[in-house]
Amino acid sequence: MEEKKKTEAIEIAALVLGIISIISCLFWYITLPTGILSIVFGAKSIKKTGKAFGKAGLVTGIIGISLFAFIYIGIIMLLIIADM
Repeated sequence: MEEKKKTEAIEIAALVLGIISIISCLFWYITLPTGILSIVFGAKSIKKTGKAFGKAGLVTGIIGISLFAFIYIGIIMLLIIADM
């Protein structure tokens, strides 16, 4: 019974960290750690239980890191084009 509470906490932590990574996608020092932890916790909870919170945490972590990557690649491309 005690192990069930741990997996539920991991699932909720994955979801919360994923949401934080999406909200703070402009700040790399927040987005990268929270997104990576969300993906790790989500994958771990999916492996143990397969519940929806774990899947949602995995998806939100991937979305947060993807938004971060698109924004920063876009900024770098704009800076390169501006120098031409």
